[in-house]
Amino acid sequence: MPSLARRIAGASLTAMTLVSPVCVSQTANAAGGGLHLTVSGGENTWIRGVALRCPPGPGSHHPRGQEACAALNAAGGNLDALPVGPTVCTQEYSPVTATASGDYRGHPVSWRKTFANTCVMQAETGPVFAF
Repeated sequence: MPSLARRIAGASLTAMTLVSPVCVSQTANAAGGGLHLTVSGGENTWIRGVALRCPPGPGSHHPRGQEACAALNAAGGNLDALPVGPTVCTQEYSPVTATASGDYRGHPVSWRKTFANTCVMQAETGPVFAF
């Protein structure tokens, strides 16, 4: 299997089994930097992930890459300080966990946060986890 295919297969397996976000981070860095973002449902019932490079280009698969990079830039790369607008969410408890690992502008990133539901996650993270 070619090297890139092995890396992608390894990252997919790691993400699906949630063995360790650090392994995904090493794969993203080996591919040229950027962030690997994941969102998973309560008790790991589902997971999805995407690669984000800023500025978006080859290897960045985020559907709203330009907006996500702009939000990260506005926050200085601090995922806890993303600029967001007012949003109204229900108080339904259906937890989701968002993770970011890899490299943002030469600085290592290892971030994880659990939100009460998807609406709250989107309200607090804007386009970054909108995939």
